[in-house]
Amino acid sequence: MNEKNVDFGFRRVKKTKKPALVNGIFSGVAGKYDLMNDIMSVGIHRVWKDLMLDWIAPKSGQILLDVAGGTGDVAMRFIDRCKGDAHAIVADFTEEMIFFGKTRSQEYQYRSKLDWLCADAMNLPVSDEMCDIYTISFGLRNVTDLEVSLGEAYRVLRQGGRIMILEFSTPKDRNIQWLYDKYSFDIIPFMGKLVAKDSESYQYLVESIRKFPKQDELADKIKTAGFRNVKFRNLSMGIVALHSGWKI
Repeated sequence: MNEKNVDFGFRRVKKTKKPALVNGIFSGVAGKYDLMNDIMSVGIHRVWKDLMLDWIAPKSGQILLDVAGGTGDVAMRFIDRCKGDAHAIVADFTEEMIFFGKTRSQEYQYRSKLDWLCADAMNLPVSDEMCDIYTISFGLRNVTDLEVSLGEAYRVLRQGGRIMILEFSTPKDRNIQWLYDKYSFDIIPFMGKLVAKDSESYQYLVESIRKFPKQDELADKIKTAGFRNVKFRNLSMGIVALHSGWKI
């Protein structure tokens, strides 16, 4: 039987090859990841993450599992909202991202409330029903099997738990989409080359957004995974979307 091919940006690659390719990209840009996020979004990614936390409305005593958590900015925001009376586990597929996250968190006042885990979103080494909130920000489009990853999210959430996905999406306005495409394909890889000395990785990241399911399509996949009360909100005219679902 032929090995299944999957999307890797605009390329098709063997399914077994994609994890190593994704890991290579994020290993290479880990040291400049936060800086590039600030530059690419003109700092707006911070607003998007705050809006996600607003919708989550964290409560004291909750446990967050932040998958593809990078350098821990979402996890730290979560704990800040609870004034330290919460716990967060940052899981990321790339060891270099975890390294920079741990380094960054050394001065964080609630660092004892943070745990770090190098793990694949499709096979999380944590027990069933261990967390109250599952978040994944700008990482779901990089997994090899979206449906398997959503199934893992459902497994690790407690009854009454919530999934929140923050991801680049599809603007509905054609003029906005045209401007967004021009910026994405003409500017972002150039900035990646200038700042991170890596244009190819940012070319992939731009392409991966275009291959990711649209808002309604992703909502349907979340429902299929078992989540209920699935809703989404468009941010920045649909350039980014927030999806929410509950394990009931």
